[in-house]
Amino acid sequence: MSGWDEGAVYYSDQAHSWHDGNHPGDPDATASNHTIQQKFKEFIRNFSKNGLFPYRQNLLDNPKFLLVRFEDLDEFAPELSPKLESSPADFLPLFESAAAQVLGSLKTKVTGDTGELEDQVAGDVQILLTSDKDPVSMRSLGAQNISKLVKIAGITIAASRTKAKATYVTLVCKNCKKGKQIPCRPGLGGAVVPRSCDHIPQAGEEPCPIDPWLVVPDQSQYVDQQTLKLQENPEDVPTGELPRNLLLSVDRHLVQTVVPGSRLTVTGIFSIFQASNAASNKGAVAVRQPYIRVVGMEDTNEAKSGGPSAFTPEEIEEFKKFAAEPDAYKNICSKIAPSIFGHDDVKKAVACLLFGGSRKNLPDGVKLRGDINVLLLGDPSTAKSQFLKFVEKTAPIAVYTSGKGSSAAGLTASVIRDTSTREFYLEGGAMVLADGGVVCIDEFDKMRPEDRVAIHEAMEQQTISIAKAGITTVLNSRTSVLAAANPPSGRYDDLKTAQDNIDLQTTILSRFDLIFIVKDIRMYSQDKIIASHVIKVHASADATASENRVSKEENWLKRYLHYCRTECHPRLSESAATLLQNNYVKIRQDMRQQTNETGEASAVPITVRQLEAIVRLSEALAKMKLSHVATEEHVQEAIRLFTVATMDAARSGIHQQISLTPEMANEIKQAETQIKRRIGIGNHISERRLIDDLSRMGMNESIVRRALVIMHQRDEVEYKRERRVIYRKA
Repeated sequence: MSGWDEGAVYYSDQAHSWHDGNHPGDPDATASNHTIQQKFKEFIRNFSKNGLFPYRQNLLDNPKFLLVRFEDLDEFAPELSPKLESSPADFLPLFESAAAQVLGSLKTKVTGDTGELEDQVAGDVQILLTSDKDPVSMRSLGAQNISKLVKIAGITIAASRTKAKATYVTLVCKNCKKGKQIPCRPGLGGAVVPRSCDHIPQAGEEPCPIDPWLVVPDQSQYVDQQTLKLQENPEDVPTGELPRNLLLSVDRHLVQTVVPGSRLTVTGIFSIFQASNAASNKGAVAVRQPYIRVVGMEDTNEAKSGGPSAFTPEEIEEFKKFAAEPDAYKNICSKIAPSIFGHDDVKKAVACLLFGGSRKNLPDGVKLRGDINVLLLGDPSTAKSQFLKFVEKTAPIAVYTSGKGSSAAGLTASVIRDTSTREFYLEGGAMVLADGGVVCIDEFDKMRPEDRVAIHEAMEQQTISIAKAGITTVLNSRTSVLAAANPPSGRYDDLKTAQDNIDLQTTILSRFDLIFIVKDIRMYSQDKIIASHVIKVHASADATASENRVSKEENWLKRYLHYCRTECHPRLSESAATLLQNNYVKIRQDMRQQTNETGEASAVPITVRQLEAIVRLSEALAKMKLSHVATEEHVQEAIRLFTVATMDAARSGIHQQISLTPEMANEIKQAETQIKRRIGIGNHISERRLIDDLSRMGMNESIVRRALVIMHQRDEVEYKRERRVIYRKA
C-alpha cells in the first residue's frame, strides 16, 4: 500500500466522468439530467415525515451538508435510488447542485444590482448518504462493484494529514498567455490536461507548441481531502488469515472527523486509481489500485451499530421478559463458559465484566470509567485461558493477545513511516482496536515490566497518550481487561506470602477490580466430578444438534449483552450508597488491623479504586436485570464477590508472624543452623535435595520448609530458577 496518502495529481482516465456520463453537447442527456435534478429538488423540498419536512429544515439549520437516508429517497422517488446506486459518480453532482439551488431559494431574498429581489447565491452543499442495509465484506468487493455504491464496515487504523485537492485547475498557455479552467475528477482522480492550445494563430504569429500549459495554483479551486486506511473488523477475519486493508478518500466536511481506532460503517463509491509508484511495474499499464470515495460515514463505536433500531420489537420483549425473571442473574452465569466445571464466582465476575458498569462524565470534564478489569491468577490447568477464549467469542468487540508476544507499541499505538512519502502516521494497537469491548491478555506475568507499564493509563484513564515523531495525540481505549497469570514459581505456593505469590506491582494490581486466586485443589470427590465432566464434554463434542443449540445460545447472549450495554445505565440508590460506604470503611479497618498484626503491608492494596470497583460491580449486576437503579441487594452481591476474590487474595499465603510453640521455634532454629551449614555463603543447591539431605539427618520436612520460608522473608536465602536455593548472609 505504498503511496496510499500521496498527494499527487494523477493523469488517469477513470470509469466515472465529470460530465454526468454524457457528452456535454448531447441535448437528450441534458434534458434527462435536468429532469432528474428537478426530482431531487422536489424530494428535498417536499419529503415529509409525521407532518415535518426534515430535509428542508436540516438544510436551513446546517447549509454545509445534508444527510440523506436511502430508504427515504426510495420511498419518495423509486426510480431515482437505483440510478444513484448504479452510477453514483454521475448523479451525486446533480443531487448536490439541486440541494444548493433549494438552499438558495429557501433563504431570504436579497436586493440585486438592478434593485430587484434575487435569490441568495448558496455555497456548495455536500450530500452524505446513509442506509439501513447490512454492510458487505471487504473481501467480496471485486471488479463488478467498480463505480457502484457499496457499504462496508471496519476499523480505521491510520489517517493521513489533510491535503488540498483541486476541483478546478487554472491553466495558462506559455505562448499566447490564454487562460483555461479544467475540472478535476473527485476522489484520487487527477485532471486530464489537453496536449495542445486551441488558440488559432494570426498571420505571422508563432503557433503554440505541444504541451504549452502551465498550472496556476493560486487561481485554482480547492477542497480539503484526507486519506484513511480501513481494516476489517477482527471478528470478520477468517481464521488463519491476515486482515485486509482498503484505502478511503474523504473530502470536505468528512475530513478530520475520524481518529485511528474508530469503528466505521462507510458508504462510498468503489473506484480505482493509478498507484504513484507505477514506475516499478511499467508493464502493468492497465492495473489499478482500488479505493473507496466516501459519500457517507457512521461511527459505530460504543456498540452503537444501528442503535436501538437494530433490535426487533419481539427481541426487546423477550429480553425484558428474561430480565424480569427472579433468577435472571443465575441464568446468565450458567450461560458463561458452560463447558467449564465449577468456578462459579469467576463466572459471575466474567458476567459482570461483559456487562460493565456505567461510564460517567462529571461537570468539570473528568470521566470515570465504567469498564471492569479482572485478573485470574493461579495454577496451570485451571481453565484460565478457556475463560479468555470464551470472552473473546462472546463480547461484541474483543481482542485476544498473549503477554509474551505483545510489545508496548502493539498494545497501545505505534508511529509508522510511510515508505513513499516518508511521512509519519499512527496505527492503533490492541487496546485501541478493542475500544468499547474487551482485551484478553493471556500469560500476563510473562510480559516485560516496561510493556506492562504502557497499559497503566489505558486501564484507569481509558486513553492512550502518544508523543512520538512530532505526533502528539490522545487515543480512546475504553476497554475492559481480562488477564490471566501464573505465580512466579508456576504453581500457587501456600507456604509463601501473598507478595511472593502475586509477583506484580501494586500499581497494576490496584487497577484490577477483581483478583481471583484459582487453585487446583486435590480432593477425591471433586476430582471425580471434574473427571466425569471433562469426559462427558469430550464424548459429546461431535454432536451437531447440541452444537447448533450452543451457538444459538452464544448469539442470544451476545445480543442481550449488546442490548443491555446500549439501553441501560444504572445508578446507585441512596440506601445502597450508605451500605457500601459502611462496608468500605470496615474493609479498610480490617486491612489496617491485619497490617498491624503481621507487620507488613498487604500484597493487594485496598484503596478508593476498590470502592469504585464495588460501585461498578453493583451497576453491572443491576444492568443484567435491566434495572436503572442498583439496590442494596446488588451491592451485597458485589461486596460478596469482592470478598471472595480480591480480599481472599490479599489475605492469602502465610504471614511472617506464625503462631509457634517454643518447641517448634527451637526446631526451626536448629533447622536454620543446619541449612546454613549445608549450603555455605554464596553457594546454591536444589531445594528438593536440601530437604532430602536434612530429612536423612532426622529432621521433619515441614519444619525445614518453614525454616526456609522464614529465612527467605529475612532475605537470608534467595530462590533462583528451578527452585534452587542460594544462601547469602543477611
